[in-house]
Amino acid sequence: MNIFTYKNKKALSALTLIIAVCGLALMGGCSKDFLKPDPLSIYEPATTFSTESGLKAALAISDRHIRSYWTNTGANTNSVVIGTEYMFSDLAVYGKTDVDGNSVNYNFADNLKPTGGAAGPGGNDGNYINHYWEETYNGIKYANTILTYVDKVGSLSEATKNAYKGRAYFHRAFRYLALVFQYGDVPLITKILEVPKQNYRSTKKAAILDMITKDMEFAVEWVPEQKDMTYIGSVNKGACRMLLIKCYLATGQFQKAKDQADVLINQSGYTLMKNTFGTFYPGGEPQTWKITRNVIWDLHRPENKLIAANTETIMGIPNRGAQSNIAFATMRIFTPLYNSGNLKTPGGQNALDLYARNNANYRADLDYGRALGRGIGTFRPTPFAQKGLWVVNGIEDVDDLRHNSSVGNWVRMDSLKYGTAGNAYRGQNLKLYHPTTGALLCADTIRSWFQWPHYKVFITDAEAEANLGANAYAGASKGSNADWYLYRLAEAYLLRAEAKFYLGDAAGAAVDVNEIRKRAGCSQLYTTVTIGDIMNERARELYLEEWRHMELSRVSYCLALSDKPDEWGNVYSVDTYDKSSGTDLSGGSYWYKRVINNGGIYNRGGINSNNRTLNYKMDKCNLYWPIPNSSITANNKGVLSQNYGYDGYDAATPKWDTWQEAVADEDKTE
Repeated sequence: MNIFTYKNKKALSALTLIIAVCGLALMGGCSKDFLKPDPLSIYEPATTFSTESGLKAALAISDRHIRSYWTNTGANTNSVVIGTEYMFSDLAVYGKTDVDGNSVNYNFADNLKPTGGAAGPGGNDGNYINHYWEETYNGIKYANTILTYVDKVGSLSEATKNAYKGRAYFHRAFRYLALVFQYGDVPLITKILEVPKQNYRSTKKAAILDMITKDMEFAVEWVPEQKDMTYIGSVNKGACRMLLIKCYLATGQFQKAKDQADVLINQSGYTLMKNTFGTFYPGGEPQTWKITRNVIWDLHRPENKLIAANTETIMGIPNRGAQSNIAFATMRIFTPLYNSGNLKTPGGQNALDLYARNNANYRADLDYGRALGRGIGTFRPTPFAQKGLWVVNGIEDVDDLRHNSSVGNWVRMDSLKYGTAGNAYRGQNLKLYHPTTGALLCADTIRSWFQWPHYKVFITDAEAEANLGANAYAGASKGSNADWYLYRLAEAYLLRAEAKFYLGDAAGAAVDVNEIRKRAGCSQLYTTVTIGDIMNERARELYLEEWRHMELSRVSYCLALSDKPDEWGNVYSVDTYDKSSGTDLSGGSYWYKRVINNGGIYNRGGINSNNRTLNYKMDKCNLYWPIPNSSITANNKGVLSQNYGYDGYDAATPKWDTWQEAVADEDKTE
């Protein structure tokens, strides 16, 4: 949806909804030419937003915009935005070993610079750090538009105005919560300005958290429950309450967080889905890869995520229909490159050539392209995410449906069968090593040999499915249903467990974690938990739903506020946890400990793959991403704070201590 009629985007950004900040304004600078509107496309915000329909349009943009953090609207199907959050975590690394390491930042510690490595992909496969910065401030802009004009719509009752404000507060708070844990101290922008402002200063993270907590308390009071709303995918009271829980955790108000979680879990009409429901979709090709129907599979079918029968969904992200869906190539990006020369049979032939359904060599029982997708291994799970994560009480829980190959939810490479026509091994299970010589049969074990959660990434590729000549199934295409979860009740249980842990009730926290494990059919349950156990359960349950790096950063701060130890016995200080650099094991944040201790790839020295030596490095200072240099230099009448460990960091850079100071300064342009 586009409610704007400007032809000149820079004029639009400066004169209407873009924060009117040329420096932060995400436009790279200001000039008088930018500020000249196209006389053929003049549009007055005061007119556009003088009616409720204008507010609805702005709110619809805000709702739709959330999708931009998972996928993207461009033609790039080699990478997606959410992948960056997982590269900076304990769960995944960049996998495309044939791409130059510098361009994709294998060595984050060396290459992640405000002027270089954080430049964003621009159509290639690099990180989306700058995309997060720019799109998050765009989302704040949309929310601020509603807040600027809602009181001027005289036909609305106060209750209706407050509901609009509450939804706008949600969108602004959702984005600021992400910003402060991705970037630390950032500029606070709460209104649409009428003239460009180039003298911003950063506001301290704690101050921004205080403001959005207050805003979300207002939102919880005024935004209606989903049952009282017409449309799905819009902000509702349950979503506001979920975000408020996170705000309370991030401000150290752990009892309030628990109390809100109690209401969300026990009094808001949501329940965990514990049995199969909705429509059973047996996968792309059941003869190749059989799905035994189970609740985890049904829960993650896009077609079931937003139906009324799904009482676990708190807020979803609609993404469907030939005209409105955004391509989401999950099967291409998050699964291995198995149909290439990297994988060989013991006889030396390609292991898994893919054939279209109209090809003479096609066999329905070996149609892995249709059943599992044609992957390219852009992101691959860490060894921990594939194996160690699933060990509970010292035992691998083979009953966990989220890691279960027997029902079809989880894929292990040796469960696949050779599919290339004309060789003696066709139909036999893949082998990593030659059965007699012991030689490695995979030339690239980083990109082409790993396990993955099929139930999370499988989406029917509507375009490929309609084409008998297709052999590459990527994921959601035009016509596909790619609905996604923003919030569901399972996360509320894990947030309550986190609050209980900080309050000293580890046994009570275990009860909440066990609720999620029981639903997954697990046999191994907890009697008490560490923060590591809770974060492990988040990883098992919320893969590709949560923003993994951001949540680990948030928990790093919460741990420091709580004085509670992590699973290794480390205790953190709010004054020092984010002020370390280097790649050794001493010091640093909880995020860093998880990435290094659990990830199993970063800072371990060179890894040989595909005739190359790859050096995956992560620095302690990469807890926060660098503030883009373009925003710092364009803010030429003020000084934005750069983060510790990056070029331009200066501890003496002035910052606003309170959100009230930052708001009072917004109208000052000199």
